Amino acid sequence: QVQLEESGGGLVQSGGSLTLSCAASGVIYSSYVIAWFRQAPGKEREFVASVSWRNYKRTYTDSVKGRFTIFRDAAENTVSLQMNNLKPEDTAVYYCAADVSPDSSPAAISAYEYWGQGTQVTVSS
Repeated sequence: QVQLEESGGGLVQSGGSLTLSCAASGVIYSSYVIAWFRQAPGKEREFVASVSWRNYKRTYTDSVKGRFTIFRDAAENTVSLQMNNLKPEDTAVYYCAADVSPDSSPAAISAYEYWGQGTQVTVSS
């Protein structure tokens, strides 16, 4: 059992930065993949970025490459998402998710068994 709790959302102007944090309670095994997804109003939830707990492999969706960085702190059991040069289209609820038996693409939403409650990010133009 893994519990995830996001924090760090808020309101920021276009071009600004935010760092989201996902705190995981319970045992995080090396096989896990932790990811960030987001869901904008009226849209489906979409993959943003992921990190493998074992080998630190990181994957990003194209729209955030060069602007967002995902990193983990194994000692603290946290995964953070540093978001720079934010755009209005980044406005969404951001969710942290854990895949405890990864055997498919890290972008596949169906692969993730555990989810946090989400944190709102609003980027004003």
